[in-house]
Amino acid sequence: MDGHADTVVLRPGIDGIAEVFHTHLRQHAYPMHTHRSWTLLIIDSGTVRYDLGRHEHGALDRTVTLLPPHVPHNGTPTTAQGLRKRVLYLEPEQIDTDLVGRAVDHPMFDDPLLRHRIHQLHGALFQPGEGLEAESRLELVSERLRQHLRGTLGPPPAADDPGLAERLRDLLDSRTVEGVSLAEASGLLFTHPAYLTRVFTRRFGMPPHQYLVGRRVDLARRLILERQAPAHAAADAGFHDQAHLNRHFKRILGLPPGRYARALSRASERP
Repeated sequence: MDGHADTVVLRPGIDGIAEVFHTHLRQHAYPMHTHRSWTLLIIDSGTVRYDLGRHEHGALDRTVTLLPPHVPHNGTPTTAQGLRKRVLYLEPEQIDTDLVGRAVDHPMFDDPLLRHRIHQLHGALFQPGEGLEAESRLELVSERLRQHLRGTLGPPPAADDPGLAERLRDLLDSRTVEGVSLAEASGLLFTHPAYLTRVFTRRFGMPPHQYLVGRRVDLARRLILERQAPAHAAADAGFHDQAHLNRHFKRILGLPPGRYARALSRASERP
């Protein structure tokens, strides 16, 4: 039997993430090997044991595992049903290299919030057109990993800078259709990406990617009211495709754009 089943590999095109790898590992045992990237692992079912830095470790479905670059490790599923895992390979510069030694000593974190954020990041990476969301979630995940490794985990510093939040809002308003990456926005506003995300969320009650999606839905709605077909409205409002528009239009307004357009047509036919 093939050692891997139900495997998905994605190169997401997001700065900081080299590869996304989902698999159901049934019989295969990884020999000792290394990666150039940080290996960020969560398990959906099963358990795995592995050697890292001359010490034996185990990973459970509630934990988060972070393996540092260039450090040999192996891996063997320890349950009969095998192992379902999701892996993000983070570029080496995504986490400070001076933290490699700490990751060797403590590669596992029992942190439900971190695991949930990683789960959300995987979801965003597999949705076309959600680059800003994926970037925002990656920054929050990376920040929490660094806090774990440095031993500084605690409430994030107060992010109360309304002026900065409003400057980001203005930038998003001016780039609604073409969009802006979190890295570019942070460079233009001279601040750290994770801090910028927290400041905006505190000021407006939603993260930047959610605000941008709402602005695009509002624009697409106006275009449909002007008798533009939903497929054309999706492109002109900055969505990846009509399916991307459909998903967010229905989530915000409660019905898909095609039904919205048909309801408009019926209303215009009435005397």
